[in-house]
Formats: sequence, structure tokens, C-alpha cells
Amino acid sequence: MKKIIIIGGGAAGAKAAAKAKRENKSNIVELYTKDSEVSCSLCGLPYYIEGSVRDINDLIIRRPQDFVNNGIQVFLNHEATQIFPEQNSILISNNHIFYDELILALGANVSVPEIINIDAKNIFTLRSLDDGVNIRRKMQQSKTVVVVGAGLIAIELIEAFLTNGLNVIVVEAKDRFVSDFDRDFSEIIGKEILKKAQSRIQTYFSTTIVRFKVDEQNTFKGAVLSNGEEIFADFCVLSTGIKPNIELAQKSGIKIGSTGAINVDNKMRTNYDNIFAAGDCAQKYCIITKQSTYIGLGSIANKEGRIAAINASSTGKLEVFDGILNSVVTRFFDCSISRVGLTKEYADTLQEKINIVPVEVVITKKDKAGYMPNSNNITLKLVADKRSGELLGAQAIGELSSTLKRINTIASSLKSKMTVDGLLHLDLPYAPPFSSSIDPIITAAYKLKDLLNK
Repeated sequence: MKKIIIIGGGAAGAKAAAKAKRENKSNIVELYTKDSEVSCSLCGLPYYIEGSVRDINDLIIRRPQDFVNNGIQVFLNHEATQIFPEQNSILISNNHIFYDELILALGANVSVPEIINIDAKNIFTLRSLDDGVNIRRKMQQSKTVVVVGAGLIAIELIEAFLTNGLNVIVVEAKDRFVSDFDRDFSEIIGKEILKKAQSRIQTYFSTTIVRFKVDEQNTFKGAVLSNGEEIFADFCVLSTGIKPNIELAQKSGIKIGSTGAINVDNKMRTNYDNIFAAGDCAQKYCIITKQSTYIGLGSIANKEGRIAAINASSTGKLEVFDGILNSVVTRFFDCSISRVGLTKEYADTLQEKINIVPVEVVITKKDKAGYMPNSNNITLKLVADKRSGELLGAQAIGELSSTLKRINTIASSLKSKMTVDGLLHLDLPYAPPFSSSIDPIITAAYKLKDLLNK
């Protein structure tokens, strides 16, 4: 029996609490969160704002009483302020709580830029259920919104606002949409967004906001841009990325990694054997590059929370988390956008560091037999190492279901360190409603093999 304390009630913390109790019913499991909610799907918030998720409560996965019913104590609105690793204790709401094992699931916050009047009313971030409710309420009273940022979450929000009849102004410091895709793919994605938005979207790339314009009540009215222009809207949403919550760990002597997140090993342990970290506060390990990386995703947080709980409960062999492939996907109306592994641009920056020579191919092909009435184009990019022939990554854009299944195939191939030759010999299923007789993946692999042989 162990006393396991978990700090944080998001995806990683909730998973860790449930798993720690299942591992050993005798474990004393306590979950503390500074928030007023626990175990919610933040990833569903753009779809609540859009309206396809009608009730905000549908995004609550488990309520506190569900945990209590399973023998897990949940403490809402309790903030941890100091860890004393040598004493196995943590200060929470001015009370010293002792533990055998501690799991930090501290999450992340929006990386808010330093802009004059950033604290004005009607400037929102999106990291809680309350945020979703407030944005949706304001949206329903508005005609125009400013979205700061042009990444994947911003795209989801843009769709939500367009669906509800708003005009959207996008302000992005980078020079394109989704700059973590290769430029050619970002341009395809951008054209798709502009086409579907028609005249209801206005974009300012390579541009930042210098100052928010406010009235006498400190209410947002617009913004002054770095190019000197002024824009006006009813409200603003910041979609400017996230930063891990590390303050508690950092001041308590827990090491921070090169990415700015908590450093953990492949068992989710920090530099203290009985302190673990999981989810958006923890640094990740990239399976392909064998380097540290950082990304915040609910799917990864769940896996890491599970591993941390297993190892915190264990008295013997510990379970290993292999790492991540940087797999992401989103939609924009009926279009699916996804990637896995390394982009060509990122791989180019790693040539000397991990000894690779990246090459790429891009194909556009029907996702089903061309004579099928619902066939659509899919554009697929494959990236590989010219020296070893090993796959490095993929990007895809096309109809909703057709792109994800191809990216999932590539993800499995990357995990097994498959070469282009190996990909060519995959026995992928075929029928006219699902694929062309030569699947787009195989077509791209043929082209990539030709390139490798030059």
C-alpha cells in the first residue's frame, strides 16, 4: 500500500488517479487541483463553441463524485505551493501533506504575449470550460472577432466562428497558417481556409499586435498592429501556443529540461525517484530524433498519466514510455489536416545532429477509385532519410477520413523504423469505396524510392 498524491486534475492527473487506484485497491490516492473542475476534455472546447457539442457538461469526462465512488479523494480549489522532496511532503493550501509517491500533472497555460492592455475585457484564452462558455456567449452577441495565432487550435476556432456567421480577422506573427507544417503544405492549407471562408476572413501575417484599443471601461474595441494599421472587432481570442506550468517544480529543486518543461526519464520520473511528472508540464522524447521535444496533447497526457501511476504504484519492475512521434490532426469543415514525424524543413535543421539527409516527395491523387461518386483528392507528402532509406515523417490534407487513415499507417511505420522499401511492401486493403488499387501511400513510396536511388 502506498499513499499517492496527484497534483492536477487534467487528462494526465485524472488518468493517473484512476490507474493508481486500479493498480492496488489498498493505495491511498488523493488528487488536488487548484481548479473548480476535474477530468474535462479541453480538446472539445472549439466544437462546443461551434455548436456541434451542445452542452458544456458533455465535456466533463468524470465528476469528483465518480472518483470518490472509486475510493479516490478529490480536492478542488486546492493549490500546491511548495514541495519538500527530502521530507516527502507538499504544501497545499497551507497544509503539509505527506506522500510516498507524488505525481505532478500541472498542465500548461496559454503563452500570453506582452501587449499593452492585454488585461482588457473581452480578450479571451481557451484553457477551461469557463473559457469556452464565455467565448461562446460573447460570440453569440458579436459580428467580428480577432484571432491571434494561426496554428491548429486557431483553425478550429476560425471554423467555429465562421459557422456561426462571424467575420474573422487573423493576426499571426509567422508568415503563414500552421507554420509547423512545411511551407508548401501550409500554403495548401491556407488556400483551403481562404476558399471555404470566402470573403469573411481577413489575414495579417508577419504581423503582431502592439496595443489593444479599449474604451473607458477597459473593454476591448480593436488593436493597433505592428504595420501601423488599426483593426476593430467585438472581441479577441488568443491562440498563441502553450507553455508548461513548471513554477512549482522549479522552485522545489525538480530539474527542468532543455525545452522548458519538467525533465523526466522514460518511466516518467523526475530527478527524484518518487516524484513523477506527466502531461503538458512534462518534457517529451521524440522516437525519431532521439532528442527532447515538447508538445501538449490530451492523447499523450493520458498515456503518460497511466505510466506514471503504474510506476508510482509498483514495488518491482517499472513500465517504460517509448516516446512520441508528434502526431497531430485537425479538421477545417470537410477537410482533414494531419502530420506525423518530422517535416522536411525541421529535418533539414537536424542533418548534422542526427546524421540524416532528408528527401521528400509530394503526390496528389484520388483517395478512392476515381469512378466512385464520392472520390476526392488527397495530397500526401513523405519524408525519408536518403542514406538509410528510413521514413522520417508525413503530412496529408484531404477529405476527413481519407487523410487520417494514411497518417495512422505512416505513424505505425515510423514506430517500427520502417524503410521506404518496407512501406512499398505493406499489404494495404483495397476496395473501390476505400482506396485506389494502388493506395496513395504506395504511390508516394514509389516516387520516394526513385528519388532515393538517384
